[in-house]
Amino acid sequence: MKTITTIVFTFFLFTSLQAQNLYFPPLTGNNWDTISPTNLGWCTSEIDTLYDYLEQEDTKAFILLKDGKIVLEKYFNGFEVDSNWVWFSAGKSLMSTMIGIAQSEGDLNINNKASDYLGTGWTNMPQNKEDLIKVRHQLSMSTGLDETVSFSCTDDTCLQYLTDAGSRWFYHNAPYSLLKETLQNATNLNINTYTTLKIKLKIGMNGFWLPIGDNNFFFSTPRSMARFGLLTLNRGEWNGNSVLSDTTYYNQTTTPSQSLNPAYGYLWWLNGQSSYILPNSTVSVSGSIAPDAPSDLILAAGAQGQFCAVVPSQNLVMIRMGGSNGQNLVPTDFHNDIWKQLNQIICTSTSTTQSLTAPITLFPNPATNQINLKMGNSEPFTTHIYNATGQLIQANQNTFSFDISNYPNGFYFLKIVQKGKIQTAKFLKL
Repeated sequence: MKTITTIVFTFFLFTSLQAQNLYFPPLTGNNWDTISPTNLGWCTSEIDTLYDYLEQEDTKAFILLKDGKIVLEKYFNGFEVDSNWVWFSAGKSLMSTMIGIAQSEGDLNINNKASDYLGTGWTNMPQNKEDLIKVRHQLSMSTGLDETVSFSCTDDTCLQYLTDAGSRWFYHNAPYSLLKETLQNATNLNINTYTTLKIKLKIGMNGFWLPIGDNNFFFSTPRSMARFGLLTLNRGEWNGNSVLSDTTYYNQTTTPSQSLNPAYGYLWWLNGQSSYILPNSTVSVSGSIAPDAPSDLILAAGAQGQFCAVVPSQNLVMIRMGGSNGQNLVPTDFHNDIWKQLNQIICTSTSTTQSLTAPITLFPNPATNQINLKMGNSEPFTTHIYNATGQLIQANQNTFSFDISNYPNGFYFLKIVQKGKIQTAKFLKL
């Protein structure tokens, strides 16, 4: 397999549109440019329905960015623009970005043994089994540690062998939580100091990490979470300044990190994959985690419905913070229901990714020589393949297999048009 040294993670807009530059708010103050949903041609009559639904679900804050500008922003039940709220496990995606920064600066390598940073004996496993665990296994939830002993306890006595690293996926908090020590030991900086120096000051975020039991949770204002989403949308750059310079790592965070659960990157959830496994489960479910959301969406998600959703194909960032109201550890159904509401608002044909008459799947993905398309019906359709800069590579009618053996390594995007409806899917050529 060839090493990908540079991957430009830029999604195309439909060919009739010009790509728009992203807006970045000032690093200080509360000024943030807005854009009216009316000017976007959206269906504004549906906005109150969304807000009513969000309030019913105990939402504290909701923000929607388009091209970096605020389109929708609403606070509920006394929560205000400067109020702080916990990210819960959405903070995992922030940690992922910090690990990537540390790697880009030469402080650690995710392919090294976790014990290089945590010390030998950080688990209660035989040493030869502990040595199998790399930092990337902590990032991809595939350490092989036994979560039934304890979900959160990070003491060595709690970290016991179940299977070899890389052979099983399970959403296990303890090995993730130890990434705090990995980062601190590798950089010789406290986690809050590191976050401030490497991210917060560079993008104008506020916020802080707070240890609660064995967990470390990040707290911030909703707009700070939106800034992090905008940084991710722009592939780790903020207004021309690099924050996460390791493009290979960025690619790895936003594509399947292992084959066991393709809907999981490096501490990010990935939409548009062939299957997914949810927290507290070992069952693989066919389909996307959010079938009503854009297929290229990547998601930082936490308990009680903390969401930072990034949609490169539409230059959208969606933020939701709030209470539980019955929501579970990573409430993907709730997240999908929000997108059902948003689809009614983002009602223009060029802004919404309408569902096709049947689901689609690209396989294998990543691929080397050939990519195949699976659809649920035989209605006539057309396909267009674009490279990462939006250049049309090939167009076909009613074609299910595509020769990509001569394509340069990198991301490509398949646009499918069927019965007037459009959907895009992403694949990676290796």
